[in-house]
Amino acid sequence: MIPKLRVARPTNNLQPLIRFYRDGLGLSELGSFTNHGGFDGVMLGHPQAPYHLEFTTQQDHLIAPAPTPEHLLVFYLPDHSQWLLAVERMQEQGFAPVVAYNPYWDQLGRTFEDPDGYRVVLQHAAWKY
Repeated sequence: MIPKLRVARPTNNLQPLIRFYRDGLGLSELGSFTNHGGFDGVMLGHPQAPYHLEFTTQQDHLIAPAPTPEHLLVFYLPDHSQWLLAVERMQEQGFAPVVAYNPYWDQLGRTFEDPDGYRVVLQHAAWKY
């Protein structure tokens, strides 16, 4: 059995993050909750993938995001047409690529910054490891 990975992160920008990851990146909304112990949240991913992202917000509580230019989520898209569609979808949703802090990611990829300042790379390559 392969375990599933959940990456959970608090935010003050839940709706803008949903737009970035669902509408921009094309992830599916797998579930959500409202006022669960004072928290609202959403899980985003691909239904068949062994991972998903969870974003939460707590009423009357502000968090201090702590991103650096090296906090990355990397999605490997080896098919050129799929990679190009993913990049175009991000741009059509109003998300412009940013220059990667590590120039390696600009060689075969495009980096985008989410509303909290964390970065996502769409890498036009196959995962080799």
